[in-house]
Formats: sequence, C-alpha cells, structure tokens
Amino acid sequence: MKRIDGNPPAASAAVTVRGLVKHYGETRALDGVDLDVREGTVMGVLGPNGAGKTTLVRILSTLLAPDAGHATVAGHDVLRQPRQLRRVIGLTGQYASVDEKLPGWENLYLIGRLLDLSRKAARARADELLERFSLTDAARRPAGTYSGGMRRRLDLAASMIGRPAVLFLDEPTTGLDPRTRNEVWDEVKRMVGDGVTVLLTTQYMEEAEQLASELTVIDRGQVIAGGGIEELKAKVGGRTLRVRPADPLQLRPLAGYLDELGITGLASCTVDAERGSVLVPILSDEQLTAVVGAVTAHGITLASVGTELPSLDEVFLSLTGHRAGAPQQPAPAETREEVAV
Repeated sequence: MKRIDGNPPAASAAVTVRGLVKHYGETRALDGVDLDVREGTVMGVLGPNGAGKTTLVRILSTLLAPDAGHATVAGHDVLRQPRQLRRVIGLTGQYASVDEKLPGWENLYLIGRLLDLSRKAARARADELLERFSLTDAARRPAGTYSGGMRRRLDLAASMIGRPAVLFLDEPTTGLDPRTRNEVWDEVKRMVGDGVTVLLTTQYMEEAEQLASELTVIDRGQVIAGGGIEELKAKVGGRTLRVRPADPLQLRPLAGYLDELGITGLASCTVDAERGSVLVPILSDEQLTAVVGAVTAHGITLASVGTELPSLDEVFLSLTGHRAGAPQQPAPAETREEVAV
C-alpha cells in the first residue's frame, strides 16, 4: 500500500481521504481522490453512474481495500484499524440489507447483539429505534412484508444501532416515493442534530440541497469540484438574468429581442409565463449591460430586473458535461458491480 499524505487533514475532520486510488482491471474507479468531511456535517458526494462514489464508500467502510492512498474515519485508519473503525460507523447502501424473513424487531436486536450489546441493551435499543422510525406497529411482522419505504427506514435504524459517529449513506432514497424520501431526509437531519457525521452519495439535486452543507463532485474517479452549494454555483460563473416587462404582452417580443443578442450560458433563453418574465443565462456583467441596453433600444419598459445563481443541476451539467443520473461508459462486465453507483 502506497501512502500519499498530500495536504494535512482539515481541522475537526471526521473523514480524511488523501490520494485514494482503486483499479478494477483497466478501469481506474478512483484516481487520486482527496476529501475532508467536518464533524457533525453532511458531505454530499455527487457524480454520474460509474463515477466512483460507491467504490469510495466501500473503501471508507472497510469493505474494499484501496490500491494507493490513505484514509481515516473518526480517527481510525481504514487499513490498519478496520475493527476499531467498524465500531464507530454505520452504513446504508442503495438497497435494504435487512433479513426479510425476520421481524423488524429481531433484525435490530440481532445487530445489537452482534455489536456486543447486552441482551437488555439490545432490546432497549431495538425498541427505541423502532419507535423513532415509526415502525413500532410493524415490529413483529417479517421485514419481507414491509413496503419499500418501511424497509429503507428499518435499514437506517439498523445502521444506527451502534450509535455511530460517522454514517455512510449510499444513495439512500433511490426508488422511494416523494413522501418516503422526505421522511428519510427528516431522519438524516435528526441524526446530524444528534452529532452524527454523514457522507451522502446521491444523484438527486434536491436531496443534496436539502441535506448537504458541503458538496464534492466526482467524475471518472476524480474530484472535479468541491465546496458549499452557493460556493459551487458561484464557481461555475454563470448567472440567470430574470427580466420582467411592465406590459405582459411584451413578454414574447422581449424574448425574441434577447435571443437576437446571441447570449449563451448554462441554458437557453426561456420564457417563464407564470411569473411574467424572461430568463437569460449570462456569464459576465458585460452581458447584463448588453441585455439592459437591448431592452432600452426596443423601447420596452421593465417592471424588474434581477439575477439568480444557477440551479445545482445546472452546476452539475456545467462541471461534468451531462446531467446527474446520466450513465458514463459502463465498466467491464467483471467489474461493473464494483464500479456502478
């Protein structure tokens, strides 16, 4: 194992990653990833299918060994101290991993005993988490009879049995309906409020904005951007100019005049009829001035002009060249299960 120290870890970092590399044959799933996750925060890791997100989670949770680099979680080295590390983390993957033949309560009790809780403590913890995740009424039913949302909540409860300091959530709401997704988000927020550090991989822009305080964007195994959501939006450099004419009948003509300017940005010039405005992507103050000048030249009276930062989805598109959820070239058949995220 080659250790790459790189930059020192950030102050109060619960997760520190330096120069992490992982190959699957000719496929380089991770290509020198650096990452810091501050204690008590949610780090959102964004990336298209095949970017390396799940590979990163599997390494940090000791399920997979890196080929190079170094990582610590809650102060424990992923290679040198795997047993200690496993005692302070929780993991929820893309699919529920509970035993569907066992009742929900027995699933949680069993995990508690495997974590060396006493019988009394394991029973109490199972009862506590079933109530917290609104599963008490289904406690004695086999998990296989649960709905998808209930199984996901049970899976989250199972990851919390050992009161982890760091929780890894690998696309935890994939396939869930909006209501259940919101319930999962509420639970994640509650966990963070209790002091848990969360590393969340997701392809849902709304999920990232709801939960993450910081973001890391991974593409083809490399970190291509990172920072707060507003910081990333600012880094892209694009803004949307919202122009609202005083006369609603001037909306379509205004859009036509602005299209003639040939201004290009993160998206095309569009009409927001509901709010009576035209949205124009701009990349500079000079373009803003050009828009206002064009409006004045055509004698259109404006009710308001304002600028907005791009959406997170537009940021992702600008950084990676494709929208979240769009797959990259698939990995070779023998490695696809490892690389797919």
